[in-house]
Amino acid sequence: MEKPYCIQIFIIFISIAVFIFGCSTSTTRQAFANTHRNTNIQSSPIIDTPVHNSNHHLTNTPLHPLDPLTVPEINKIRSILAAYEPFSLSFPSINTLSLDEPEKSQVLSWKKGDPLPPRKASITSVLDGQTHLLVVDLDLNVVTGHVVSIGSGYPMLTTEDQTTALEVLYKDLEFNKSIIARGVDFNDLVCGSSSPGWFGPDEEGKRIVKVQCFSGQNTPNYYMRPIEGLTATVDVDKREVVKITDTGRDIPIPKETNTDYLYKTQSQFPYNSETNPMSMEQPKGPSFTVENGHTVKWANWVFHIKPDIRAGMIISQAMIRAENGEYRSVMYKGFASEVFVPYMDPDQAWYFKTYMDVGEYGLGATAMPLLELNDCPRYSYYMDGVFASADGRPFIRPNIICIFERYAGDIGWRHSEIPAMGFDLRESRPKVTLVARMVASVGNYDYIFDWEFQTDGVIRIKVGLSGMLLVKGTPYENIYNISNTEDMTGTLVSENVIGVVHDHYISFYLDMDIDGPNNSFAEVNLVKEETSPGQSPRKSYLKAKRKVAKTENDAKIKLSLYDPSEFHVFNPARRSRLGNPTGYKIVPGGTAASLLDCDDTPQIRAAVTNNQES
Repeated sequence: MEKPYCIQIFIIFISIAVFIFGCSTSTTRQAFANTHRNTNIQSSPIIDTPVHNSNHHLTNTPLHPLDPLTVPEINKIRSILAAYEPFSLSFPSINTLSLDEPEKSQVLSWKKGDPLPPRKASITSVLDGQTHLLVVDLDLNVVTGHVVSIGSGYPMLTTEDQTTALEVLYKDLEFNKSIIARGVDFNDLVCGSSSPGWFGPDEEGKRIVKVQCFSGQNTPNYYMRPIEGLTATVDVDKREVVKITDTGRDIPIPKETNTDYLYKTQSQFPYNSETNPMSMEQPKGPSFTVENGHTVKWANWVFHIKPDIRAGMIISQAMIRAENGEYRSVMYKGFASEVFVPYMDPDQAWYFKTYMDVGEYGLGATAMPLLELNDCPRYSYYMDGVFASADGRPFIRPNIICIFERYAGDIGWRHSEIPAMGFDLRESRPKVTLVARMVASVGNYDYIFDWEFQTDGVIRIKVGLSGMLLVKGTPYENIYNISNTEDMTGTLVSENVIGVVHDHYISFYLDMDIDGPNNSFAEVNLVKEETSPGQSPRKSYLKAKRKVAKTENDAKIKLSLYDPSEFHVFNPARRSRLGNPTGYKIVPGGTAASLLDCDDTPQIRAAVTNNQES
C-alpha cells in the first residue's frame, strides 16, 4: 500500500539564455519607480484606482473562505494595527497584506451557505528597521500573532522603498557630480532602484537597494541608453547613500536611434506590416460564468480564482465534472511561487542582478491593467485586484486578470476512416479552452501568465515573455572592434549595447488534490530491457517502472534526456472501474538546470532551481 503523500510541486518551466538581435515593448527590469529628475516623483508607475471611484468595492463582502480581503476588511485591519502597540505611536510600512487562508480541512468541509471560517489577515511590515510578521483576526478585532523576523531575507520592496532610495540619491553631491560629468541633462535622467540580490552577512540587518540610471533623451525606451558603471547603494531605512561606484565614464551612452518601440512611430518592416482585423465572435456571449466574483464555471470545470499581491493569480479548488454529474477534485491550489532571473556578468555594476521577481517585487504589485481587445479578446471577464498600500489603506488595481474562451483554429480531436475499409467516417471537434490571464510588468520584462483549462481534463500553464532587454553599455560599436568576443558576457545587439546572458526560472506551487487530499507522488522511469536469446527478433524494448516517493526528498527530480521519466500524482484510495488509481501526470514544459555553483550566493537563495521538481 502506497503511503499517502500530499505533494506540493515546484516545476521549473523556463530558462532563457538571451542572445536577442532586437527589442520590443515597455517598462524596466529593475522594477523602477520611474521618474525624471525635474518632475515630481511618482508613487507608482501603475494606474491605481482610488477606492472612492470604485463604489461596488466599498460594499463587497467575502462569500467564499478563499475570497481575497475586501476594502472594508483592509480598512478594519488598518484600524486594528493603528491601535496596537508598538504601532499605535508610529504606524509601520505595510509591505504585504493578504488573506491568511483558513486551514485546508476547514475550506474542504465548507459548503455554500455555511458561515465562513474566521477571517484573518497576514501582514508583513517594517518598523524601525525590523521586519514584523503579524496575523490579525477580523472577527475578534485583535492581533493574534506577532513575530519579529531575525533570520535572512527581507520583505517585498514597496514603491515607497524604491522612491525613498531615489529621493535620497538625488540629494547626494557625489551622484550629481557624476551625472554632470557624464554630460546627461537632468531633465533626461531616469533612475530606478532594484534589490541588491543578497550577498552574504555584510548585508544582514540592512535593507539596501542599488540605484542605476539611464538617459531618456528623445526616446521612451531608456533601457537601451544605460549610464554604464554608475551604481549607488542606498540604505532605505537609514535614508542614506552607503556607496557610489562610478567605473564607466569611458563608456558612451548608446544613441537613441531606432530605440523607440511605440507602434505609431514604427516605419520599417516588419513593425508596420498591417494585418486585417480579426476577432473570435460569440453571438450568444461567453459560455462561462463567474459567480460571486471569484468562482468560475465553464464546460465541465469549476474553480476559484483571486488576485494576490505576491503571486499575482491564485487558482484554488479546481474540480472537474464526472460522467455522473458530480464534481471531482483535481487541485487544491496553484500559483507561480517564484521567478528567478540571474544575469551572467561578474562586473561590479552587474554581479548583484539576480532577481527574485515574485518575492522582491510581487507579481500582483506589478500587474498592469489589461488592454481590451489586445491583451484579452472580446467577451472577456475582468477582475480587479484589491490591495493595501504601504500606509495600510486599500486601493484598486483595475482589470489585472481576464478570463476568456479561446479558439485559435486548433483541432481538439479528430479521426477519419478510409472508405476502402468499409467505413466512411470523418469526425472532428474544435479545441475550445478557457484561459485565466494576468500580465506582470516587472520592470523591463512583461510576464504573461495563462492558466488554460481544457475539456479533456488537462490544465496547461503557459508563460509568455515580452518587453525589453536589460542591456549593458560598451565602448564597442561592432564585433570587429572586439579583440576577443569569448570574453563577452553577452552579444552585441546594437552599437554600444550588449544583451547580457541571463536565465528566467519560473517555479510553480501545485497542491494537487486528486479525488481528495490523500495523494501520492510517483516517478515512472522508462527503462531499457534486453530481450532473452530467441525470445523475439527485437533486441530491446522499454518498460515502465514506478517508484512512489515516501518523503519529500524522494520527490526531488533532476531531468535527463537519457534517463526519461514520467511524474504521476495519484490517489491510491480511489480506483477506476478497471482498478487503476485515479491520477494526473505532471508534464514539465521547457526546463533547464542552473549552472551556477551551489554555494554561490544567488544559487543559495534560489536553491529550488537545483531540481526541476521537488
